[in-house]
Amino acid sequence: MKTCGEIAAWFDREWPEDLAESWDNVGLLAGRADKEVHIVYVALDATEKVIEAAVRAGADMLVTHHPLIFGGVKHVSDQDALGRRLLALIGADISCYSGHTSFDIAKGGMADLAAERLGLFDKEKALFPLQVTGEQGDVSVGIGKVGDLREALTVEELSGIVKERFGIPAVTVYSAGNRIKRAAISPGSGKSMGKEAIRSGADVLITGDMGHHEGLDLVAEGVSLIDAGHYGLEHIFIEAVAEKLQAADASLTVIKDPVAYPCRVL
Repeated sequence: MKTCGEIAAWFDREWPEDLAESWDNVGLLAGRADKEVHIVYVALDATEKVIEAAVRAGADMLVTHHPLIFGGVKHVSDQDALGRRLLALIGADISCYSGHTSFDIAKGGMADLAAERLGLFDKEKALFPLQVTGEQGDVSVGIGKVGDLREALTVEELSGIVKERFGIPAVTVYSAGNRIKRAAISPGSGKSMGKEAIRSGADVLITGDMGHHEGLDLVAEGVSLIDAGHYGLEHIFIEAVAEKLQAADASLTVIKDPVAYPCRVL
């Protein structure tokens, strides 16, 4: 792989773009497909800090999980954050590819990686998505996973495991006072996953971006909630993509953005 287009095609083969949600925006979002690539910088978000780091590293391409561009762009100027980011990338001749819900949903993507890191299993069959969104080959794929823990735990015990395995400094917990054996995990924003977690028979939902009312509603249904933050569960994208890309082409220099939480609990 020597061009942005070839790296984009590789990502699409690994985590197909056609699996992405209809509202999403994935693919090569800035730059030239024929741009020759020697250095790739991998990050969760294309923030100004990340772009500055990519420029300092001499990167030819930035690969992110969250899309640089979500909706329509009416102007590209230094008058807003998106404009400044686009100008910085284009000025440095760095192309940007974003693989969002395509990575979340596809086999070997976010859902599988998060469930594996947590140690979820099903002794009778493969883990099932929390929300099925499509098929990949003969396998149902979608958002999140549902599976069993090796032993029943309290929400406090499981919270400690989540913090340790994902390197999370703090979590927010709504406890239903239940022993937890079956868990649902949905990296990113899980505000729409509450009903899915209840339907799945999960004792706990592990996700991010949950609010007061969502927590109370889950507890009322006997389901505990561990809110590990949006970044907390999804930063695993960086390591997974960087290592797989490096294995696919040893001639590339692949740089991982350091894991650094964008917010703090004071």
